[in-house]
Amino acid sequence: MNAAETLRTALEAIRSRRLRSALTVLGILIGIAAVMLTVGLGQGAQQKVTEQIDSLGSNLLVVTPGSTTSTTGVRGGFGSASSLTSADAQLLADHTVAPDIAAVAPVSQGQQQLDAGTQNWTTSVIGTTPAWEQVRARTTQTGRFFSTQEQDAAARVAVIGATTASELFGARNPVGETVIVGSVPFTIIGELNTAGSTIGGDQDDELVIPATTYAAAFSTSGGATVSSIYVEAASQDTLSAAYQEASNALMTSHGQSATTADFTVSSQASLVQTATATTAILTALLAGIAAISLLVGGIGVMNIMLVSVTERVREIGLRKALGATPNAIQRQFLVEASVLGLIGGVLGVIVGVVFALILTPVIGIPVAISIPAALGALVVSLGIGVVAGVYPARRAARLAPIDALRSE
Repeated sequence: MNAAETLRTALEAIRSRRLRSALTVLGILIGIAAVMLTVGLGQGAQQKVTEQIDSLGSNLLVVTPGSTTSTTGVRGGFGSASSLTSADAQLLADHTVAPDIAAVAPVSQGQQQLDAGTQNWTTSVIGTTPAWEQVRARTTQTGRFFSTQEQDAAARVAVIGATTASELFGARNPVGETVIVGSVPFTIIGELNTAGSTIGGDQDDELVIPATTYAAAFSTSGGATVSSIYVEAASQDTLSAAYQEASNALMTSHGQSATTADFTVSSQASLVQTATATTAILTALLAGIAAISLLVGGIGVMNIMLVSVTERVREIGLRKALGATPNAIQRQFLVEASVLGLIGGVLGVIVGVVFALILTPVIGIPVAISIPAALGALVVSLGIGVVAGVYPARRAARLAPIDALRSE
């Protein structure tokens, strides 16, 4: 019996037992679709986290203060100290000290109540320099960002985030409106483009004002200390060099060593690496759970083939009596099992792709559709069919013709 006849016979056998074959295919289908969706969700989550971290700014480094220790020995967490100053920001902005740093934006921030007419809202007020717009890769959708002249004059101007603007002004354009921050009036000169939420919270819920204005109105240190310093490397290739330059310059300035440094420098690369490692572990865990359904599907294929062998004993005996070799009998049952696995794999890939397209807008996280993963799923499903069909095929091939013909 040649390959074409073997395939035709296998398809006829599957078609004659439609319900049983459909249930077997369903097991493979669910397993393949589940694995594709879990892997796609994991890859989509990694992509989403990477995009969110990248949205913080291009080639970004963040310098944060160290921890404090009280007189009673109680240690605060990282960021609780007041070890960073505006002089540190000026030092890092000096190209003779750090040639691979393109821009520096010191930041002071705190929660303040905002009032606009009858509306009020509590949000994060950020005091910084005009370089913040470049370092954080932000733009304004209406109006403009404040200028160096306004920074030097401690002008009472502000740039508002989209969420804050919506809470205070609804759908109307906030540019030109007055907002009371604490008890200080500010004129809104621009609205930031939407940046979305990140690990640190909603980037659109903020009000940005000149650092000099913040120091005069809200800072207890008069602007001497800052909450953090954002540093932009000249390029992605020089990010590591900028990291070293920033660390060395601040350690020298503060009289600290690497083990006693009263500040921390973190980079996008480290954030992405940590987030990717976490999502990769979760993806592997979910894929492992989904793979159990593939195992169940493989057992289902083996069961249906064993039942098929039992039901077709007389057919097998007749084929052998007519000259079919054990290898031909074995090949026939292997092809049947492989076809069932392949059909389940193809349908599983289709279902996985359809659900990925449906889930992406529903859950707000992209479900990645990987061509290599789809091809791998087809290979796995075919492999499951082959492996699950080996034992039933060998059992059929070992049947003695006379015993098979005598069976009822």
